[in-house]
Amino acid sequence: MNQVVLEARVTERSALRYTPAGLPALDLLLSHESTVTEAGAPRKVRMDLKAVVIGTLAEQLSRVEMGSAHRFAGFLASQRNGRGVVLHITSLPQCIV
Repeated sequence: MNQVVLEARVTERSALRYTPAGLPALDLLLSHESTVTEAGAPRKVRMDLKAVVIGTLAEQLSRVEMGSAHRFAGFLASQRNGRGVVLHITSLPQCIV
């Protein structure tokens, strides 16, 4: 199963664009920082992740404040060039502060 839930901040946002089918689309860069337990020891995690959102949720995210934190849910897919992954956001389960 390919499901991701990530708490992150919106650190970059492109201009709202439209797909050939006429759907709104938005490219984002999300930044995440946390401490997790791995092999019984705490580990600090920091990462930036490219994300895309399509549809009415794209319009909603085009208006959020830069740096605002949210919980994003979706799935991972390869980027078009095959280098790296992109999170396809399908919902915002719960806003966080």
